[in-house]
Amino acid sequence: MSLRRIRVLASLACLVASTAATAGEPVAQVRVAFDRDGVVATRAEGVADLTTGRKVTADDSVRVASISKLVTAIGLMRLVEAGTLDLDADVSTYLGWTLRHPRFPDTPITLRLLLSHRSSLTDAAGYYATPLGQPLKGILDDAKAWDDSHAPGTHFRYTNLNFPLVAMAMERATGERFDLLMRRLVLEPLKLDACFNWESCDAATATRAVVLYRDAQPVRDENRTGKPDCAVVVEEGADCDLARWKPGDNGALFSPQGGLRISANGLAKIGRLLVNRGEVDGVRLLQPASISTLVTPQWSFDGRNGVTHEEDTGDGQGKAFFCRYGLAVQTLATPTKGCGDDPFGDRIARVGHSGDAYGLRSGLWVDLEAGTGVAYFATDTGGSPAGAHSAFTRLEETLASDSASP
Repeated sequence: MSLRRIRVLASLACLVASTAATAGEPVAQVRVAFDRDGVVATRAEGVADLTTGRKVTADDSVRVASISKLVTAIGLMRLVEAGTLDLDADVSTYLGWTLRHPRFPDTPITLRLLLSHRSSLTDAAGYYATPLGQPLKGILDDAKAWDDSHAPGTHFRYTNLNFPLVAMAMERATGERFDLLMRRLVLEPLKLDACFNWESCDAATATRAVVLYRDAQPVRDENRTGKPDCAVVVEEGADCDLARWKPGDNGALFSPQGGLRISANGLAKIGRLLVNRGEVDGVRLLQPASISTLVTPQWSFDGRNGVTHEEDTGDGQGKAFFCRYGLAVQTLATPTKGCGDDPFGDRIARVGHSGDAYGLRSGLWVDLEAGTGVAYFATDTGGSPAGAHSAFTRLEETLASDSASP
């Protein structure tokens, strides 16, 4: 590439970044609508990478944040169907050590409680920065890791730490590394070009990543030359030798709570799996009963029985963001006073999950009765105002209902 062309591209990138930041518009946004049989409409706007000006497409992989939890739960349910795991067994059986709330030592914590955010754990002691070779178990010795006021099973509190523990149970039960296990259980059978934290994706997929931005500054996944040198957290000065991995030692390494890289078209396929009750494009991944188990609410807000927003991302402008929750599945449009969980604004119950991290907003929502759904994401969304009729942002309301389309 000539020096002149490099300078032109750099100037163009600066102009695009300045315009996006000034206007408060996302750098990229993609929306894919689907039904039981396939994709019915696609909208892709903006750029995946400001530096190169590469336009975003519905096939570009993006870190979809907490929608990862839903996909993790799909993998776990395959192990439940196989009899390898039991949703209602004491999870200590799988972890190899006793997991108990210090104030309620006689109350077992189960996979069902972890998946539905009723474990009494919190994120206040951290979780995601535990480096390779260091057991995650040590975090649980910190009193801040526990909700001191509520016993397991009695209160909803959205907690990312639950999912590294789920991953640890999956690893211990199978002896397989979480990212490779999810590849075997979910991603390969569905022919999805996706991965958790890049390690099991190929270099070509990584170079097509959607870069995540805050105020037009990159914060994740500038992968122009291929996969990152290290896909996991390591201590300063330590090597990134994954041979040091031990099953069940540190379930946060591959970010089961938020680290899935997948395209909008890939998310649509996950949505179609839900719509078709465990089968998609001729592949039966789960039995219908397992899909019902995932989507059936384990908790419903009654005005006082839970924290209705993610504590490190805001309070939903005074409206409840979470009002019904199953096993890593949200249910929308709850008819309870104070609930703002209806970005579509049509009072139709939908199931799926939202995502919010590193300037990205994402969503995967399906109407099981109608057999339709939508998958979307947008990057650099900090400029989006509060929603007009929900606890979601105005941008999410637009992407959900596609009110921007002609």
